[in-house]
Amino acid sequence: MKIYNTLTKKIEELIPYEEGVIRMYTCGPTVYNYAHIGNLRTYIFEDILEKSLNYLGYDVRRVMNITDVGHLTSDADTGDDKMVKGAIREGKTIQELAKFYTDAFFEDFRKLNIKKPAVVEPASHHIDTYIKMITKLINDGYAYEANGNVYFDITKAKDYYQLSGKNPDDLKVGVRDTVEEDLNKRNPYDFALWFTKSKFQDQEMKWDSPWGVGYPGWHIECSGISGKFLGEHLDIHCGGVDNIFPHHTNEIAQSEAYFGHKWCSYWMHGEHLNDKSGKMSKSKGEFLTLSLLEEKGYDPLSYRYFVLNSHYRNQLIFSYEALEGAEKAYKKLKARIKKLDRTPNLHDKKLDYYQDKFKEAINNDLNTSSMITLVYDVLKDDELSDFTKLYLIDDFDKVLSLSLIDEEKAVDELFEKKILEKIEERNEAKRNKDYARADQIRDELLEQGVKLIDNRDKTTFELL
Repeated sequence: MKIYNTLTKKIEELIPYEEGVIRMYTCGPTVYNYAHIGNLRTYIFEDILEKSLNYLGYDVRRVMNITDVGHLTSDADTGDDKMVKGAIREGKTIQELAKFYTDAFFEDFRKLNIKKPAVVEPASHHIDTYIKMITKLINDGYAYEANGNVYFDITKAKDYYQLSGKNPDDLKVGVRDTVEEDLNKRNPYDFALWFTKSKFQDQEMKWDSPWGVGYPGWHIECSGISGKFLGEHLDIHCGGVDNIFPHHTNEIAQSEAYFGHKWCSYWMHGEHLNDKSGKMSKSKGEFLTLSLLEEKGYDPLSYRYFVLNSHYRNQLIFSYEALEGAEKAYKKLKARIKKLDRTPNLHDKKLDYYQDKFKEAINNDLNTSSMITLVYDVLKDDELSDFTKLYLIDDFDKVLSLSLIDEEKAVDELFEKKILEKIEERNEAKRNKDYARADQIRDELLEQGVKLIDNRDKTTFELL
């Protein structure tokens, strides 16, 4: 598999630290409001990545955090805390706010057929882990206390700007209004690992620490959760392009300082979903949520289809006209598939050809538009029986997750029926002492991934 690595700025072959295993970390939401459809585009890309890796045979171990504490609004780790602002806005406690929007987030996952990661951990559950990491970073000379807070000294980090490709001169204080200089820092861009009561004294979620009562900075949370559940070597870290700097940049700095070696080999980032006025956000115009699209009559999977027709590294322009076109195409595709004859008649000669083509699209840096094109190619292929088309489309939909075949497990059930018919045909050949034909049927099924098991009373099977 070849993917674009943000760290090296080039397409690279994916070589995991442990053969056959992918340790994958994806930044989760800050649960102070609903996810907008731009956020959800990133999670669709990450879902496709995980399912593609599974399709290729990798054991994917994926972890996601839920940021329920300590996410500030500016790159300088100053300003307002999003969770605090959300709780005040809605008259809820931080815990109530976090639970409500975490549940809403995963309801969006369900509607979009996004697989929930195996491990999902709220940041507030791992305070001891962050304290342990910060203590070591201080002891090793990478971090320091100032005015009651703990900061990471970016001058101690190796290749601090490699991921972002930025130049320190581009980041001078005052270039952007959102960046304020904290004069207690050694360097303007040193970032916070821990805040104490010297800031945000009304913060609801606070814990005891060696540096006083306070709470962790945003960046240490992902490093702590990733290290705890995936170990010292991470294969793939994902997120949106807006996370590259400062969040992911700071994760690399603190994680490699803590572990003492290279931490993550591959960084993958999804591009923005824009509207006609620019980057989509929660603070401007109509707040575009998945629920709003549903209220306007759109199927959530039409939005998934719309997203998959564009490459994850390309900016995508959203408009209702574009979504309308995607929904029409999606519904037309499903209607065409529904008309296919379900009679079991599997032609295996071209299965490998199309499955190899699908793997080529995966291996080409997750070319989802090519994956969808392949679905149409299968439908147009007159050499394939309808059942074979259904079988292949169902196979591809393990990655695409567009619910292209409405009847749940319909193809699996038909395939099983076909296997049982072949077993009976083989039994009849054996009764007629036509052992050559019996062996031929066994070998044909084996080529299709079906192993026959002959018992004293009957023949059973297992799928390989």
